[in-house]
Amino acid sequence: MQHHVLGRTGKLVSVVGLGTWQLGSDWGEVPQDDALAVLEAAADAGVTFFDTADVYGDGKSEQVIGKFLAAHPGAGITVATKMGRRVDQVPENYTLKNFRDWTDRSRKNLGVDRLDLVQLHCPPSGVYFDDSVYDALNTLVAEGAIANYGVSVETVDEALTAIAQPGVATVQIILNPFRLKPLERVLPAAIDNRVGIIARVPLASGLLSGKYRGDTTFAENDHRTYNRHGEAFDQGETFSGVDYDKGVEAAQKFTALVERDFGERLTPAQAAIAWIWQQPGVSTVIPGARNVEQARLNAAAGDAPILGGGFNAELADLYDQYFRVDIHDRW
Repeated sequence: MQHHVLGRTGKLVSVVGLGTWQLGSDWGEVPQDDALAVLEAAADAGVTFFDTADVYGDGKSEQVIGKFLAAHPGAGITVATKMGRRVDQVPENYTLKNFRDWTDRSRKNLGVDRLDLVQLHCPPSGVYFDDSVYDALNTLVAEGAIANYGVSVETVDEALTAIAQPGVATVQIILNPFRLKPLERVLPAAIDNRVGIIARVPLASGLLSGKYRGDTTFAENDHRTYNRHGEAFDQGETFSGVDYDKGVEAAQKFTALVERDFGERLTPAQAAIAWIWQQPGVSTVIPGARNVEQARLNAAAGDAPILGGGFNAELADLYDQYFRVDIHDRW
């Protein structure tokens, strides 16, 4: 497993982390024993970065990670959580008092005195421009409740605004072969400002695994069923915001590229994950996993060969053909 510095935190973390949305909610049910097995498998495979949020299962994901940490003291896992989505999404709710309440709850769920990294969880756009929000977060650092803070964003403009703040350690943003816009400005700005980039939705909600077809169905309580058009939260979080049928067709072509260039050395999912962490400026990628096999296969992408310029060029052509017109200017 390769390692990168996680921005201004100064910590070394595995280039492939683990996103734990699946272990909390919105992807069908995952029993607690199965969730713990996923965490075990990821850690055994060299993953040292777990990403969660207080809203995943209303704390369920954090609590499962807390159980894992209690059973593995000294495991060297950096845990990033997120806050802010459990209340009405208005800027007035992003206050020091609420931050204290939210981080106290997350510390209890995780069983820790100080949170490694807390990220604002895709708040209303105005929050990113409010200096008092960053003052409040700096207060939490000074009080010892959190070690570092960052933001999770939906748009490139939000990311660039956050990167310009001196206290922001990390920015989490959607980045994958079907969402290329962050390559243009966000990653260079992150490098210039020593801000870590955490890449989420790396497989476009599973499309880039190459396993889905036009008639594939998902559970009723899976966001890939109920949020395809942004009915519950930002559409970009589901299939990266791309049209599902176009995504399936493009994923088949992506799979063909991977098979041509790498044969059995990489699965399409591993190639997508490797492509992301190999982009300059990316600290870690956080694919989710619903079972042990997925966790192990994802982690194995952390030592993949360099994909090369020719592969990158063909990905750019694929993006231009299928997605640029529809999504590039939206996020």
